[in-house]
Amino acid sequence: MTRLFDLIDYQLKNNPLEASISGRNKDGKWESYSTQKLKDTAEKAAAGLLKLGLVPGDKIAIVAYKNRPEWIIMDYAVQMAGMISIPLYPTISVSEYEYILNEAEVKAAFCGGLDLYDKLSETQKAVATLKHIYTFDGLNGNPFWETIFDTKGISSLESIQSNIKGDDLVTIIYTSGTTGKPKGVMLSHANIMHVVTATSRLLVVKPEEKVLSFLPLCHVYERAVSFCYCYKGVSIFLCGTDNLSGPNGDLVAVRPVAFTTVPRLLEKIYEAIYNKGLALKGAKRKLFFWALDLTDDYKLDQQLSFTASLKWKLADTLIFSKWRAALGGNVKQIITGAAPCPVKILRVFCAAGIPIREAYGLTETSPTLTGNTLDPNGAMIGTVGYAIDGVELYIDKTSGEYKEDEGEILAHGPNVMLGYYKKPEINEQVFQTINGKKWFRTGDIGKLIKGPDGREFLKITDRKKELLKTSGGKYVAPAPIENRIKEDFLIEQMMVIGDKQKFVSALIIPSEVALKNWCLHKKMEWTTLEEMIRNEKVIRKYQKVIDSYNPEFGHIEQIKKFKLIATPWLPIHEDGSLAELTPTLKLKRRVIREKYSEEIAAIYKEL
Repeated sequence: MTRLFDLIDYQLKNNPLEASISGRNKDGKWESYSTQKLKDTAEKAAAGLLKLGLVPGDKIAIVAYKNRPEWIIMDYAVQMAGMISIPLYPTISVSEYEYILNEAEVKAAFCGGLDLYDKLSETQKAVATLKHIYTFDGLNGNPFWETIFDTKGISSLESIQSNIKGDDLVTIIYTSGTTGKPKGVMLSHANIMHVVTATSRLLVVKPEEKVLSFLPLCHVYERAVSFCYCYKGVSIFLCGTDNLSGPNGDLVAVRPVAFTTVPRLLEKIYEAIYNKGLALKGAKRKLFFWALDLTDDYKLDQQLSFTASLKWKLADTLIFSKWRAALGGNVKQIITGAAPCPVKILRVFCAAGIPIREAYGLTETSPTLTGNTLDPNGAMIGTVGYAIDGVELYIDKTSGEYKEDEGEILAHGPNVMLGYYKKPEINEQVFQTINGKKWFRTGDIGKLIKGPDGREFLKITDRKKELLKTSGGKYVAPAPIENRIKEDFLIEQMMVIGDKQKFVSALIIPSEVALKNWCLHKKMEWTTLEEMIRNEKVIRKYQKVIDSYNPEFGHIEQIKKFKLIATPWLPIHEDGSLAELTPTLKLKRRVIREKYSEEIAAIYKEL
């Protein structure tokens, strides 16, 4: 196999499924496509693209509010027609759509959900190349995607596909970016296919088992995983994040053996679990926190005495089994990526029999560079795993900005992108030849740690562009500080500040539920979060939290002051104001600094 659309034929030959991909229909019931129906529908859509007058090499945009079968079908259809897909986030602004669609010279767009047709229609006025917009929903008289389907033209696909090579461009993925305008990452069939074949062994799923897919398919992370699922012959159930949990949620309905996620969603699950524990009374409450305390010292390879083993069995029967049931009761593996996962979260879930493994990569690397596995000695908590087959890592320590054993992570491998679309000057900056090899500069800072069997595990310490430099000339990495302190249940979100300042400070958004519970415990009357963050007792409590973590950091890294913020940071605001998070929930530090410039100035005001 050299092209991504070959994966459908591979599944059809080796493990044809009655439910290859499934999604909820307009009545809320699961509707499935067999492998054969997936292939047939994608081919009809591909032929339909040609009938519209589009030709191989044309750019086609795909965007939807939730993961759905139509997204995957259209992705394969674009590939089968020799065209190039431009996946879009549903939450970005019309101006961002205009920039991306104009730069990529997109000819047609397919969308599903809410106001997307209207947004694209508004965008179309400023995008001369955009001639066609179709919806997956067919509502309000908007052009329905199935109207382009063509069976007569399927035979013409063979000659087109015979000329498609593995090294050909298949997609341009625009990075959400924490600063500046998005950049189009050019990936070939071979780039992504290498990740599919190299990482498939990391997945413990077996043919015909069920998996859940809810992270946005427009992000390379979930998209590459979906190709892996197809390769492994498992049934993919596609949904959004709005109905995951609860007795009627998709986790319980599907009972998946695996899914991928981002740390923020795991943090929310943990916070919900913790807050339920706080609401318990008497013996039940003591038992809950006794079981939770057991996880503090959990090790992946721990050997337990007879007495300790009995304790864990009791905790598992009474507490942890209920956590697994809430995830469907069938999960064998969860993979987290896209952002650093707090060690406490990993330890708690793994201890509860919910195996979470952290992986690492970038859009520019299709995406996977490293991963922790379920194999013996295949994981180290606090690292993002070891390099996948075919990938080499190099720690560049030449800049002198980092600690002795750290440096910028450089990557070399067949999964590294072709380059940024129409950005030759940036390509020159991110690629460097060392010892005859072309390396990609990731912009991440890390170090390699030897594992028990001699393999080198990668530990990410920060983003190069996010390093702070105090007025005293000292570099501070904010991410490790934020991730550690956010483990406290009273803190929902946090951003460390202090660039060009005398000391390091922080903006903190409290967890409203946890703070309410604390106030109730202290017999304090709750009003609103806006008022409570000005309460002296609340401020003193957060000072105690900061004081408890500060000794873990160097003197320069310690939080000297902080400001509590009532408004949560979001990836999209209904009023159209600038979002503080990227679609993958990373901090847009520049946006936050600008929005809270007055609060930051007050922190550093001379007393």
